[in-house]
Amino acid sequence: MIHQSSMTSNLSFYISSVSLSPLPSIRRLSSLRCCSSPLPSHDMEAKQGQGLYPLHRCKTIHLVRHAQGIHNVEGEKNHDAYLSEDLFDAHLTPLGWQQVDNLQKHVKASGISKRIELVVVSPLLRTLQTAVGTFGWEGDKNGVDAPLLMVAGAGNSDRPAISSLNCPPFIAVESCREHLGVHPCDRRSNITKYRELFPAIDFSLIETDEDVLWKPNVREENKEIAARGVKFMNWLSTRKEKEIAVVTHSGFLYETLNSFGNDCDPAVKNEISTQFANCELRSIVLVDKCMNSSNPSVTNYPGKIPAGEDLPSDIAARK
Repeated sequence: MIHQSSMTSNLSFYISSVSLSPLPSIRRLSSLRCCSSPLPSHDMEAKQGQGLYPLHRCKTIHLVRHAQGIHNVEGEKNHDAYLSEDLFDAHLTPLGWQQVDNLQKHVKASGISKRIELVVVSPLLRTLQTAVGTFGWEGDKNGVDAPLLMVAGAGNSDRPAISSLNCPPFIAVESCREHLGVHPCDRRSNITKYRELFPAIDFSLIETDEDVLWKPNVREENKEIAARGVKFMNWLSTRKEKEIAVVTHSGFLYETLNSFGNDCDPAVKNEISTQFANCELRSIVLVDKCMNSSNPSVTNYPGKIPAGEDLPSDIAARK
């Protein structure tokens, strides 16, 4: 179960140059920062706001808000519609599926789809549909029998089945869900049902079949979802994968990302945390500054093979 508590982190976010469940126990960290370079004393020093970090402590995270759902349409007409049980576990609209198709074209054209090693998805119908539609395989399987990411027609759609062929693993995580409580559109279906509709998605991190996190009379506060989001980012930093897609929700993204970048230039802060549109993808670099991850570098080379004298001249001159 998700515990709502204040949490801080020494992770950092940067906008990348790329185009556009219980979590493991994680130690309490000290502060949220985007960058922490000292003021330069002369022109040759790094400018304020620049930072250098070991490559193996950085990950590229592709953040995606789900495509248009039926709740988005009804809620824009009348905000009280969010209280309707008719919108329980809202599915994508036909327009939403068109948005997914266009995002899929983008991730293929930009090469993102070939680099992603893991897709993390919120276990609600609209995010599951967006994730498999964007990062799944709808082409010719050439006779290869691969598990289905989505069965045909799942979630009131007219979509064909989507294969897991040549796709990264997909894993559902409760901690990146939308605000919990009150709104039926944010209450998930049973995991048993999801496993039937999305057979190749891993739901093993979700402890209960029924949704025990959603409460009918209590809406999760912004500070609570922000703390949950920072904890989720800490968990991402412990993963071995270097390039990860996360398919989640507007409220979760807004509150989580606003926890970062507070000492950046306002324009950079805005790039990180501005509200997401439906089916928007935003690429960031997640920097682990507190050694949450123990994964070694795969690019560093120790040198001195074979060994020999290598005292630098500047050190020798001081001796």
